[in-house]
Amino acid sequence: MVSGRRFNSRTWWSLGLVCLALLAMGNASLAAATADSGPTMRFVVVRSNAAGCEPNCPEWISAEGTIEAGTPALLKRMLKRLGGRKLPIVVDSPGGNVDAALTLGRLIRKSGLDIAVGKTWFDGCMPDDKDCTANKGRDADYFGEPYASGAICNSACPLMFAGGVRRVVGEWAYLGVHQITTTYIKTKLLYRTTYKVVNGKKKVINTKVVSRKNAGSYKTYEMSKAVEKRLAAYFREMGVGEGVLATMKNTPASDIHQLVLENMLRMNLVTSMDSVDLFTAATICKAWPAPANCREIPANKDATPAATLAARAEPAPAATARPEIVKRDEDMRFVVVRGSNPLCNPDCPEWISAEGTITAYTPERLRDMLDSIGGRRLPLVVSSPGGDVLGALAAGRLIREHKLDVAIARTDFVGCDLAALDCAADSEARAGLTVDADGVCDSACAILLAGGVRRLVGPRARLSVHSLGMEKEVKTYLEDMAIGSGLFAAMQSVLYSSHRQLEPDMMLKVGLTTGPQSVDALTGATICGVIPKPDNCRVAPSPNAQAEAPAKL
Repeated sequence: MVSGRRFNSRTWWSLGLVCLALLAMGNASLAAATADSGPTMRFVVVRSNAAGCEPNCPEWISAEGTIEAGTPALLKRMLKRLGGRKLPIVVDSPGGNVDAALTLGRLIRKSGLDIAVGKTWFDGCMPDDKDCTANKGRDADYFGEPYASGAICNSACPLMFAGGVRRVVGEWAYLGVHQITTTYIKTKLLYRTTYKVVNGKKKVINTKVVSRKNAGSYKTYEMSKAVEKRLAAYFREMGVGEGVLATMKNTPASDIHQLVLENMLRMNLVTSMDSVDLFTAATICKAWPAPANCREIPANKDATPAATLAARAEPAPAATARPEIVKRDEDMRFVVVRGSNPLCNPDCPEWISAEGTITAYTPERLRDMLDSIGGRRLPLVVSSPGGDVLGALAAGRLIREHKLDVAIARTDFVGCDLAALDCAADSEARAGLTVDADGVCDSACAILLAGGVRRLVGPRARLSVHSLGMEKEVKTYLEDMAIGSGLFAAMQSVLYSSHRQLEPDMMLKVGLTTGPQSVDALTGATICGVIPKPDNCRVAPSPNAQAEAPAKL
């Protein structure tokens, strides 16, 4: 003890050093990944290089790798660079740090971002390339295409995934959960404590750690009550059902439980049956208004013809091996068609051809079409593999609101290439014929059909159903459309990965169809000769109508 300065008769100051070595239990570390989990997650903005999308193409944030403690800071930095742009996240991750995954999920939700499980195939520069100049002058650092096949979101990744506003996995990606591994770390700490003695009593001035050594660790593979409470609160915050947490608890840490798509929808872990294409397909930027992740890059108008020729003369770069990308069918498009059968001229039926996949933008496109024809009640002739359930529900209600009839069939266009501009969706009628054979209505398409006033599926058309999730919404909708409960029961009896084709008698029995007729009852060449004449009949103006009209005075 060292004597200090005396300040009064009762107080002596003393200074001493105490070295204390002890074993301290460090903070528990929550992890949900194996030791060999690959590189740390990195974030890069990617622009679609799909043919035909320029100059307005979708962009997204590619997030691939293991979630670690510093990962949220990387995403924050990325979002700051984007300056408020809302790009969807395409994630592929084996899992990682649970606390970091929770932070990522909350950051994603706060930023209002969508998320999909998927990988990104890069064209040109790769994220790990140094001094890459392949994309120089293209107004984007990275170009590529997303794909779902083989993509994973396991372990802690679903916690991050739950933060998305819209969340999709699809049939080809893999999302799995299991128990959380808690690692307790023992640390040997050496303290230096400075104190003073006042009236014979020690008073600590400060304590400082002078060394820290690892003294071993151990792991537990069962979720503690405290951790369970935290995760339950997080899932409630994100609007995700309790089933996800229950599955995590019931799956050993050494295993992975893949969640079935329909179960994910039931637990609200995903918001639709769609895949990554919902946010990144080249066609989404053709919608009006275009999604927030579409960015237009004007073409180089200053380029001279010589420069263009020189650019074309350059040898093409070697093709990069690319994985198989599973794409869905073309998004549903609407075209006004006029019957081309010569038996009907000059008074022929017209209809709206609706073919392709139902997406979130289908109701809006249908409304635009109905607005463009000015209140005319044209029947819908539909052929679709299904698609977005919410889109089908909204489109079905729009169909019922406008009191439209619906038939399942395909349209053969005459002198019109659907891939060309001459078949663009507008109010001008194209010539065509309806064909009952090969018309399909699968999955969510049955929801759209249910909205029709008259609903027809001919004997050569095919309609199949399976469970769609969102049971409450689908059941309420079918009740509103006065469809019998048998249809909902038939849908629920079939797993999402399977299909059940309904026979004509069954469709009539449950009220999905209103009669045994085919599409010809709405679009046949002779229907315009009956009285009263159907609303979709229109006399074509004579080519010489203007010349034959009397002169105006």
